[in-house]
Amino acid sequence: MYFTSLGLAVPDRSFAQAEVLQALESDATFATLTEKSRNLLRKVLSGKNGIQRRHLALEEVREAFDFRPDAMMARFRKHAPNLAAHAARKALENARLQPDKIDALFVATCTGYLCPGLSSYVAETLGLPVSASLLDLVGQGCGAALPALDQAAVQLQAGRARRVLVVCVEICSAASYLDDDPGVLISACLFGDGAAAAVLGSEPASAGPFIRWAGSARHSAPEHREHLRFDHRQGLLRNLLSAEVPSLSARHARTVFDRACATHGRNPAEVSGWIWHAGGREVLRALRREFHLTEKQTEPSASVLLRHGNMSSPSCLFALDHALRNGVPDGLWWLASFGAGFSSFGAFLEVRR
Repeated sequence: MYFTSLGLAVPDRSFAQAEVLQALESDATFATLTEKSRNLLRKVLSGKNGIQRRHLALEEVREAFDFRPDAMMARFRKHAPNLAAHAARKALENARLQPDKIDALFVATCTGYLCPGLSSYVAETLGLPVSASLLDLVGQGCGAALPALDQAAVQLQAGRARRVLVVCVEICSAASYLDDDPGVLISACLFGDGAAAAVLGSEPASAGPFIRWAGSARHSAPEHREHLRFDHRQGLLRNLLSAEVPSLSARHARTVFDRACATHGRNPAEVSGWIWHAGGREVLRALRREFHLTEKQTEPSASVLLRHGNMSSPSCLFALDHALRNGVPDGLWWLASFGAGFSSFGAFLEVRR
């Protein structure tokens, strides 16, 4: 399987962390929290947590404090199809492909639910062939990009498609709210909205960088499920996020990487580019310690985190796009994501520009 192109999309409005804190402190919701919770929000939103701004599907920050279930669901229903289609359209334009050349569409999300799924709406908006295979991947969390790409590789290798469009879209502002749970509060400070799309083919692109999918691996650790998952309470998605997530992310990322090296006959010293899901500042620190990496080697992920926050499933594709544009050396790259479950994924990419 080969990457033909990428396409990225974010909501029009972007908010600085300090701007979010200022609006929050003047909202009635803030006064309902304990002093400990208020101090935690101030610390995260005003400190150096690796995030400067986040794009959110809001006209103004105050909309983020409307936690009525119907309002949250309406936000997802309004913005997820449009943002997904925007990223997909960019990917098609970058590939110089018409929509009728796409044989299959896979859409991944975890921040809302529609039936029929998002793939139906995106296919309709783009004008994909009515015979195209449509598949929605729901519930994979932040790690969803890699299993979606893996399924595209299966379709292409089986000869069931020549070109597959994969889209990851998350409206995290439709799945974030405030209460006195530290994990819920941290989530509200970290996550942003965005979408990323990739056109994949059975042959290399005729123009642009050569990017070949060169083998993948995965690992599931259900014994750690309670550390990172969504719950559903009072009509709202509730992100369960424990303090152990950075160390668990690094540990399971190592397991997946070692498994991939053994399965595909790769030497760790071959890797010239490290493209990680930008889960958060502490996650990137844990990954650097585990893999003995420098800050420069995790710069693609850190840059995405700085400008967009943690967008969940699109984040690693944003980091891949950044790496392709900003001087990461050609050669063997490691693309990795992790998320709910606890699940961890990775793939080798051969990159030449």
